Amino acid sequence: MADTVARGAYRFGPFTLDVRERRLSRGGEVIPLRGKVFDTLLVLVENAGRLVTKQELLDAVWPETTVEENNLNHNVSVLRKALGERATGQHYVETVPRVGYRFAAPVDAAVPQARASAASIAKARQDIRYCTTSDGVRLAYATTGNGPPLVKASNWLTHLDFEWGSPIWRHWYTALSLHHRLVRYDERGNGMSERDVSDVSFDTWVRDLETVVDAAGLDRFPLLGISRGGAIAIAYAVKHPERVTHLVLYGAFAVGLKHVGTAEQLEARHALTSLMRLGWGLHNPAFCRTFTCRFIPEATPQHEQWFDELQRVSTSPENAARLMERDDEMDVRPLLSQVKTPTLVIHCDRDHAVPPEEGRLLAAEIPGARYVSLPSANHLMLEEEPAWSLFLEELGLFLNW
Repeated sequence: MADTVARGAYRFGPFTLDVRERRLSRGGEVIPLRGKVFDTLLVLVENAGRLVTKQELLDAVWPETTVEENNLNHNVSVLRKALGERATGQHYVETVPRVGYRFAAPVDAAVPQARASAASIAKARQDIRYCTTSDGVRLAYATTGNGPPLVKASNWLTHLDFEWGSPIWRHWYTALSLHHRLVRYDERGNGMSERDVSDVSFDTWVRDLETVVDAAGLDRFPLLGISRGGAIAIAYAVKHPERVTHLVLYGAFAVGLKHVGTAEQLEARHALTSLMRLGWGLHNPAFCRTFTCRFIPEATPQHEQWFDELQRVSTSPENAARLMERDDEMDVRPLLSQVKTPTLVIHCDRDHAVPPEEGRLLAAEIPGARYVSLPSANHLMLEEEPAWSLFLEELGLFLNW
């Protein structure tokens, strides 16, 4: 390993990738690669185990040039031939259809500090499986970690594979998987689950959670509801009190805008959903910042890029708008007094997407619930902010870590 670090090289299988010499070799044989093909390989190897989107690769390999996606596809094809995938049957580069690529082979290398968290999460690859709901919808769910189970109810805008390596979500999943067998899923219309579905409603979201829990073979478990997932978790806990040991509601709300919004708010929401149908996933900076500023106002450019890409890969424009409209129709206020499960409500004190008043309502109406306020303006906490360590401390105390 020391020699690898000193030479600035990566080793995988029978290959050595020398960064300084820009050379790929197998044994004593040098394998010639054109400049952009080498750059493509280097980006994939440096992110080994993580899904790298096509846009990331295009930006990294052609940083100051706009090129067609066909150029990237050609590079990957040449790269696979150079690595002898067809001849050996060894697959170094995995394709995630419509999204990007992942370097699948173990890499022995010096990992730059900035990539340390991505590399650590890659070592614990998630196990993705599929199940089918009673109305025939195919759902994808993932498990990580080996401890007692913890289930995360699905929230708006998810993609199991893409989120796994993102700087927006990876610290969540890394931390939770250290203490639990974490179970998460893409609800219908999202991510890796079936997208072309006719029936999307709050009731189907609850049934999706029921289907995943049963498919994963879980009996009793804590349930985490983030944002809109909080309402789904509440409905499940009331319906199945014998199965939920702890209920954690983060940035959650009980009622959608349709029931409590002013005429002005409803008009603005209608305009937003119309804009989504027209501009979703088109890499329009102004459109993207509309959502980034709402969910992560303290985001860095890297976070903004990831959140923009998440929009593009997670769902279609029509589905994104339809899911937000179903959000606005939710109302679990009548269920709050029926929650019998020990409950922790956590909310950021300057949340732009879901005002803190929504969290306080949950804590006031759920019998015995405890409320924790965190110092952040972000709806989705980032790893670098002080609120994140406070969140983990509170969660650990509640779940007895």
